[in-house]
Amino acid sequence: MLRSMIALFASAALLTGCSSTSGSAGTSDSSEAFKVQEIAHGLEHGWDVAFLPDGSLLVPQRPGKLALVRGGEVSDVRADFSDVLVAGEGGLLGLVLAADFATSREFTTCQTHQEGGRAVDVRLVTWRLAEDGASAEKARTLLTGLPVNPSGRHSGCRPTLGPDGALLVGTGDSASAAVAQDRHRLGGKVLRIDAKTGEPLSGNPFFSSADPAERRIYTYGHRNVQGVAVRPETGQIITAEHGPTFDDEVNLLRPGGNYGWDPSKGGTDDQYDESVPMTDTERFPDAVRPLWTSGSITEAISGDAFLTGKQWGADEDALAVVALKGQKLLLLHLDADAKVTDVTLPPEFDDKFGRLRAARSAPDGSLYVTTSNGDDDKVLRVTPA
Repeated sequence: MLRSMIALFASAALLTGCSSTSGSAGTSDSSEAFKVQEIAHGLEHGWDVAFLPDGSLLVPQRPGKLALVRGGEVSDVRADFSDVLVAGEGGLLGLVLAADFATSREFTTCQTHQEGGRAVDVRLVTWRLAEDGASAEKARTLLTGLPVNPSGRHSGCRPTLGPDGALLVGTGDSASAAVAQDRHRLGGKVLRIDAKTGEPLSGNPFFSSADPAERRIYTYGHRNVQGVAVRPETGQIITAEHGPTFDDEVNLLRPGGNYGWDPSKGGTDDQYDESVPMTDTERFPDAVRPLWTSGSITEAISGDAFLTGKQWGADEDALAVVALKGQKLLLLHLDADAKVTDVTLPPEFDDKFGRLRAARSAPDGSLYVTTSNGDDDKVLRVTPA
């Protein structure tokens, strides 16, 4: 509770004083009561959740394992993840079902890739799940070449389907100084690609570029994107992103926008200087300001998802953002322009479940959250009480 109160006052002060946020919006305990139900346990760093048509769940686990959760029972999905680089923040990461999963049985994972023990890249791989859910086979490698750090640091990598069927992928900068601002590299970006082929999509801001990497870029200048959520009514794309030891950010994406992270200081420093501002508006006056930041508090926010359905009452259409270090769930209430009007902290999550990694909205409007403690990790279902 003490940490929550510290975050409360720091966030309130930041929201009052920062022109990128919404007026004097502060942080307070949630007025709505939530019910938190344990759906599964015995996992290890569950990184994401996907909802199968039969009500089962697919949960990728960072150490290179995939779980099927059906009727409260957890079973391993047999698949060859021997080429996954399991190191630090790297491993088997985000997962998204194909829009036509009901017929194709396909899903796509983000994963760090190694060959002979050598770190190669972060890549997107499309799989086909067996009818019984017991196994999956690799259908194709969708996209390669996202930069990787051998330590696994800042691997990103969250895939989400956009309202038009495009695959949106938030990536990390691999803790490399110049990557985020380099539009010829795929790290520190949000990509917009064809979900079946991995190719760039027309309408992307740099689609006329001769470089296929640049053609895939939707936004750039990011540090380590952890969550990508699409607002149901408007199609606005909101990301959650790790700051260094300050200023975790929630951002509204603008096509072609530069989000201002540059530890190379304009290419003058080969070292990864994390003392620079998370959004450097002095170096980049047109950098897109965040909707919300954690200020001097390190929350290490991760997944984000919108609460959908009238059952949520006053919290309908709020953005749920989960935190690793902060061990909490934050609800950001947004106006029509996605400016933050209020931030609440549901007490049901106050230091009760440890580190929280994924947040996904289920077809029935409930919210699913995973823990990432490394020991007996859980899948939680959140509904109004």
